[in-house]
Amino acid sequence: MNTQNALRSGGFDIPDPQTLQSVKGKVSATEWDLRCQLAATYRLCALHGWTDLVFTHISARLPDEDGEERFLINPYGVMFDEMTASCLVKIDLHGNICSETPYFINPAGFTIHSAIHAARHDAGCVIHVHTPYGVAVSVQNDGLRRYTQFAMTVCNDLAYHDYEGIALDLDERERIVADIGDKSLLMLRNHGTLTVGPNCAIAFLRMYFLENACKTQILAQAAGTATLHEEPQAMADTVAGQAAGAFTPGMGDNLVWPGLMRKLARQNPGHDH
Repeated sequence: MNTQNALRSGGFDIPDPQTLQSVKGKVSATEWDLRCQLAATYRLCALHGWTDLVFTHISARLPDEDGEERFLINPYGVMFDEMTASCLVKIDLHGNICSETPYFINPAGFTIHSAIHAARHDAGCVIHVHTPYGVAVSVQNDGLRRYTQFAMTVCNDLAYHDYEGIALDLDERERIVADIGDKSLLMLRNHGTLTVGPNCAIAFLRMYFLENACKTQILAQAAGTATLHEEPQAMADTVAGQAAGAFTPGMGDNLVWPGLMRKLARQNPGHDH
């Protein structure tokens, strides 16, 4: 579907995800499990307030199919808090939809996420959000400061990418890849934040620390910066080393993710439809 033509004609028809027939049993067990994890990640972001209506994205890499890379991304027009495993859209790195679906995708989401997935085979999951606190820090010349333990946990793993407008230009992918390098977190200047993880749980945990680092920075700066104490880089190096285990597969994800799933089951069940 041509998004601009649809906008002009009012031609969108976005089905309620709960009305879709489940694809469980129609996809591999591995794909179904990943669909459930990704849908849960969307709903967890909604629970934490990390949403911008339908305008940001979380993607997850699927196992190769016949030598082709595939990943899952949200259908355009579905809210984070109503995301389901069955409504997620399977696409390739060229943006082609690879499974039957009544939905379409946001081309800007494809630009950013395909860039990271294509270049980084450790990118099992990519989370990109536009939170007020993250955007507020992204506009600051000095970016994230070493004011808090939250910040020092992630600042050594944080890169920056300058603003180039809404991410519709495929040429921007090369610059996104060059800027993030081997880092796991990216501050998109004047735009938002992004995290990469080997799975949904670790990408989410990284976003949790980054978002709280941004939030506490803005709150601290609200009273003025003259009296703020910023820790030296050496302390950030120490904290990053101490916290490294939280982002190691089998460590932080296994510690935090089961509790998050219980919380989701209590507060917003239904992602596994």
